[in-house]
Amino acid sequence: MSRVIGAAEGDISRALGEYAAAKTEQNHAQIERCARLLTTEELWQRENAHCNAVGNLVLHLAGNVRQWVLGGIAGQAITRDRAGEFAERRLLPAGELLAALAAVVSPACAILRSLRAESLTKDYLIQGYAVRGVEAVMHVTEHFSFHTGQIVHVTKALRGVDLSLYDVRGQKLPGENAAP
Repeated sequence: MSRVIGAAEGDISRALGEYAAAKTEQNHAQIERCARLLTTEELWQRENAHCNAVGNLVLHLAGNVRQWVLGGIAGQAITRDRAGEFAERRLLPAGELLAALAAVVSPACAILRSLRAESLTKDYLIQGYAVRGVEAVMHVTEHFSFHTGQIVHVTKALRGVDLSLYDVRGQKLPGENAAP
């Protein structure tokens, strides 16, 4: 039986997809900003064996978005070596890492922006988890944000720079800090 989607459902799915894409793009820009401030050696520096290098986090985010959005929601055939994302020890330069991330983020954001109510309520099996589309969107958005925060923290610690996008009242800053 076919079901007509109401305007409110369509508005909600478009609003969620737009927010998820915009937040991912904002975080992606912040990651690019940070990676360009770090030397290649700093990108791969680990505080200890239990910490990830910024380079590993960038590889991990590309893999996660590829698996959850391109593979999961969009149904594209993808390959992922999750363990390899964390095991990488070659000193890959920022440009190579950022190009790999951008190659995933751009199409993923287009997919997020095109989501309809059916996609958000559909069941998916992603990374061994049975999830609804809305859960996949929320996972990718919060996961990307979480690791962006880690990358910002490492960059601040290594460079001693203020990377805040907001003032003390939580208002977006104008100028240099406003847009990564």
